[in-house]
Amino acid sequence: MPIRRFGGHKSLVSHSHTPKLSYGYTKMNMSRSGYRVFSANSTTACTELAKKITERLGVELGKSVVYQESNTETRVDVKESVRGQDIFIIQTIPRDVNTAIMELLVMAYALKTSCAKNIIGVIPYFPYSKQCKMRKRGSVVCKLLASMLAKAGLTHIITMDLHQKEIQGFFGFPVDNLRASPFLIQYIQEEIPDYRNAIIVAKSPSAAKRAQSYAERLRLGLAVIHGDAHHSELDMVDGRHSPPLSRTTTGHTGLELPLMMAKEKPPITVVGDVGGRIAIIIDDIIDEVEDFVAAAEILKERGAYKIYIMATHGLLSAEAPRLIEESAIDEVVVTNTVPHEVQKLQCPKIKTVDVSMILAEAIRRIHNGESMAYLFRNIALDD
Repeated sequence: MPIRRFGGHKSLVSHSHTPKLSYGYTKMNMSRSGYRVFSANSTTACTELAKKITERLGVELGKSVVYQESNTETRVDVKESVRGQDIFIIQTIPRDVNTAIMELLVMAYALKTSCAKNIIGVIPYFPYSKQCKMRKRGSVVCKLLASMLAKAGLTHIITMDLHQKEIQGFFGFPVDNLRASPFLIQYIQEEIPDYRNAIIVAKSPSAAKRAQSYAERLRLGLAVIHGDAHHSELDMVDGRHSPPLSRTTTGHTGLELPLMMAKEKPPITVVGDVGGRIAIIIDDIIDEVEDFVAAAEILKERGAYKIYIMATHGLLSAEAPRLIEESAIDEVVVTNTVPHEVQKLQCPKIKTVDVSMILAEAIRRIHNGESMAYLFRNIALDD
């Protein structure tokens, strides 16, 4: 087994992981490593990813207690010294999003007041990431959350497949936006029989860039579903037509602006030949699945004989497991950035890909001051 040196000490590096995605891990003694890994979740199901990451790093999970008071207030008690150390807080986001956010904020602030050197949030699925644009008279909630995390004491964030990469600009500190695409591509190559007869599908034109990136690396064709009964995020009204026309104004009465034609989507069509092929729909988040189910029905009508859905974050809210089970979808593949064990029990079509390997390696490299470039090798900008 090869030997590497860190800080003047010899350390064994294991290479016993999957051959296509192998990273080196250094088993470090906690008393000498100068870092701790904590989980900010109060529910057991949400700590599974944190346990896998610490097992890969060869360290123990930090001692802390996170719980809800009888009046639902969040309380965090850190049970060991963190003074002068790098602290990594792993926070997976369950269905109760707001409670998870408060747990993260309270723990970060507790560590800050305990004189931690650096506080790095490991947030595989970043909540409120869909609310990163102005809608009507709402607000950019994702920017608010970024400000709250900074105020609580976070100095760095590790996340995965942000809904929009521009979200990184909301933060005044470094954000490492890791990619799940290598793991999902490996799953396609190893677990989908005859994947060479597959075609990558974007369920909307806005998802075409991500789908094209997968298609180019797998050397497969690309199809795009165009037209939909539902409005996409890009089509939502943003309120810039206000104030209402009925309101009395004291402006130039002779001013006449050109009238804009209202948008009208065409009947749903598939651009690309999917007949006699395996259709693989690519997206970053699968939450409410009605759009995916409708896309699967269209693809079946066009002659696709198997339909897979690949997504990084499997939120699978509401009736998603039942709808998937009753649909034409053959398999839904998501990573473990979000806990979904209950949904898997309800629907055996849901499969999980473990991404703890790359999260653990990111933690190790950040603590040791190593370059993160290796984790982004062969990663396309549109992934």
